[in-house]
This record gives sequence, structure tokens and C-alpha cells, in this order.
Amino acid sequence: MLNHKTYGSGPNLVILHGLFGMLDNWSTLGRRWAADYTVTLVDLRNHGRSFHADEMNYDLMAEDVATLLEAQSIDECFLMGHSMGGKVAMQTAITYPDLVQKLVVVDITPRKYRPGHSDVFAALEAFDPAEVADRKEAARLMAKHMPSPSVQLFLLKNLARNPEGGFKWRMNLPAIKASYEGLIGPVGNLGDEYDGPTLFIRGSKSGYVQDDDVELINILFPQATVETVEGAGHWVHAERPEELFEMVGGFL
Repeated sequence: MLNHKTYGSGPNLVILHGLFGMLDNWSTLGRRWAADYTVTLVDLRNHGRSFHADEMNYDLMAEDVATLLEAQSIDECFLMGHSMGGKVAMQTAITYPDLVQKLVVVDITPRKYRPGHSDVFAALEAFDPAEVADRKEAARLMAKHMPSPSVQLFLLKNLARNPEGGFKWRMNLPAIKASYEGLIGPVGNLGDEYDGPTLFIRGSKSGYVQDDDVELINILFPQATVETVEGAGHWVHAERPEELFEMVGGFL
């Protein structure tokens, strides 16, 4: 079963992180929403402290989420996901509509995307985690491929101490890389739809959700609305947390 943390009480709000992320990415906002909701933060398969598996696609990840909800005796929830987690959330809503009371998708659409993480994979593969002395050395080796300190910090959250010495990756990097083409692929098929209330949130500085995407969004999610957070890029929850907090709270 997927690793998860739960805070608060009230209606269920389940939050799914993006590619290379983990549930801790949403802990600050999750704790705030816990004033009004039972918030469950989830590590998706091959991420964080969840199980590792060779297979990784949106049908399987949606099944993972449904299994978790059943185990937690959650009959329905507000489901939210960012980036890859947004695609998992979409697939879950399409496949298990009775489980999803309302859907929130942050800065991603159902369409296929072009490959765009070669620098991230290069940075992650730039060193053997078992052989680095500390995170400072890991960041230095990573910087040759990923100069952004904020992205380095985000990726290095996946670095965990190995009891046998050195470090290890929490995530299953080989499986993620092998599954990458499917992860940037589309969600849903012709005729699929989730007709519950749906909110797509995009950052004004991000190119992940274009005006041209709205037609496809409305085919799969006929009750969807698209809102824009000004001044935010792809990492809306990190760059404009207050605006996102208010926007999601108002929708729910």
C-alpha cells in the first residue's frame, strides 16, 4: 500500500505529488487545509517511502490510489494532484468516479507532453549516492547538469542515509526512467470522462496548460473550469502558496 500521512478532520482531501517528488512537498499547505479537512498526503509508487515496482503507468497508479482509499475506509474524497500526480488524479477520477467528489488538477493537462527531463536524469545519475560524503558534495556533482539551487534542493530531498554507509535514493530511479515515455503520455481514451466538478489551476508563467488545451480538458472533464495563478510557474504550490490555498479552498 502507498505510504501516506494524514492530518486534521472533516471531509477527505487527498493530495498527490509530481514526478521526482514526495508527500513532504505538500506538508505545509496540507497542514493548513487540515483545519477544515482530513488531509491525506501520498507517496506515489516508486517515490518517497512507497513501494518500488518495475511497472509504472497511470492505470496502475490510479489503482494504487483506489486501494489506499479502500484501506482507509474513504468512500469518496476531494482529490488533488500536481503535474504527474495531476495525471494520476485524472485517471483515478475517470476510472473510479464514485471515489472522487471533486477533482483539482494543478498545472498539467490530459495530453501527451514532449520529453523535458533529460537534465534532471543527468543530474540524478551524475554520482553514485553510496559514494558521496554529504549533500553538499552531491549538490556540487549535480550542478554540472542542473545549475538551479532550488531544483537541486528539491531533487536531493530524495537522498536518504544508507544504514550501511553513504546514501541511497528513496525513489526507484531506474523504474521511473524506464517508464518515462508513458508518464509524459496522455490520460484517458476516446469516450472517457469524469463529469464531477473539476478545477484546473495553472501558473501564468508555466507553459504546461495552454489555451488550446481547454478543448481536450472539457471533453474529458465536462464540468471543468480553468483558473490561472498570476506570477506562478509550474511549481504553483511553492511559488504562490497563498493564492493556491485560497483558490482550492473556495472551490472545495
